[in-house]
Amino acid sequence: MYWDINPELFGFGPLTVRWYGLFFVATFFFGFLIVRWIFQKENRPEHDLNALVNTMVIGTVVGARLGHCLFYDPAYYLSHPLEILKVWRGGLSSHGGAIGIFVALYLYTRSRPDQPYLWILDRVAIPTALGGFFIRLGNLFNSEIIGTPTDLPWAFVFARVDALPRHPTQLYESIACGLIFILLLAVYRKQYARTPQGLVLGLFLVTVFTFRFFIEYVKVRQAAYGYGLPLSVGQWLSIPMVALGAVLLMQTLKKKGSKK
Repeated sequence: MYWDINPELFGFGPLTVRWYGLFFVATFFFGFLIVRWIFQKENRPEHDLNALVNTMVIGTVVGARLGHCLFYDPAYYLSHPLEILKVWRGGLSSHGGAIGIFVALYLYTRSRPDQPYLWILDRVAIPTALGGFFIRLGNLFNSEIIGTPTDLPWAFVFARVDALPRHPTQLYESIACGLIFILLLAVYRKQYARTPQGLVLGLFLVTVFTFRFFIEYVKVRQAAYGYGLPLSVGQWLSIPMVALGAVLLMQTLKKKGSKK
């Protein structure tokens, strides 16, 4: 597959609309619709939706940006701190985004006792998986986060990078996130209000970051350091996420077992 898509969709004078920006907006648009549906289904106050979405946007962007800067090239960004603010130049981390969401939703739930922390994390995990589907498509259109060279028949030649056929790792991750979204939605719909707290979040963390761990083996390393290490930075960061998800799932199984 010869891939030479212009990352800019169209422009009006100085204003440029990029494919990545379009997919980023789609993430929060569809996320809002899903969370609104959940709130209606569980009779939660819809007037909290705007606050929730605003909190999510800020937590995701700030966390993802700081994660990219501090996890993948700390030496450069700590010596050029103003560069951290230049989000439009690209550079967002899924691990940082996850941490940002954890912090943002903790602050959101402090003034809402009817929406416990694990309760809201379980429900937000569903559109977050869908967001991963859209964001990785945006990376594909940007010809970034590319895979290692391969001779597989479905390899992509990213013409804006080089002439080598490579793993389309963005597409792999996008498809995986789409399938995980379907799984989480199915689990939630089966039980919805009776869903054990921590179940959906645990499934999200284990599936997303286990896949992320293994996909790193066919992905060009992004960090500006650690090339001699046996695992990439992305893999090291995925391990605690998988461990946290496993703990949540084990606690859920224990609770279900104790109720029998």
